[in-house]
Amino acid sequence: MKTEFAVNGIAQEIDADERTTLLDALRVHLKLTGTKKGCDHGQCGACTVIVNGRRINSCLSLACMHDGDRIVTIEGIGTPDNLSALQEAFLHHDGFQCGFCTPGQICSATAMLEELKAGWPSHVTEDFTITPAASLEEISERMSGNICRCSAYPNIVDAIMEVMDGDHR
Repeated sequence: MKTEFAVNGIAQEIDADERTTLLDALRVHLKLTGTKKGCDHGQCGACTVIVNGRRINSCLSLACMHDGDRIVTIEGIGTPDNLSALQEAFLHHDGFQCGFCTPGQICSATAMLEELKAGWPSHVTEDFTITPAASLEEISERMSGNICRCSAYPNIVDAIMEVMDGDHR
């Protein structure tokens, strides 16, 4: 099945079986291997990408469902020569150990920061009439779908908080 979408700002077309996940389309068909295949069941968040501004688990979504969509992977967030503020903060705070979950963590955090700016509530938001505060509880809840088996969570949260506070280097 032919599917067209923009990936990291570049128009792409794939011809794949209609059962092909978005994750496999990105990794196998487009050779964008930054997005990781972890559990393949939507439980770890390693495959998180941003579709039309919202973060999703790409292992749970069929590529053909995204015809016409705008997709951002870790490769579209920054480059080694031009890191995003969040990528710089992850480096500064050592927000990774083995690095396997890092692309999904950064994609998820990038979209999560936009959710907070837009005032989207989470399960722990106490008052839905005001923009949620940038608290440890909010970040922890919003990032709970991304597992780090090395347990770098405190450093990941510190990196996110630095960017939220505008203190990134």
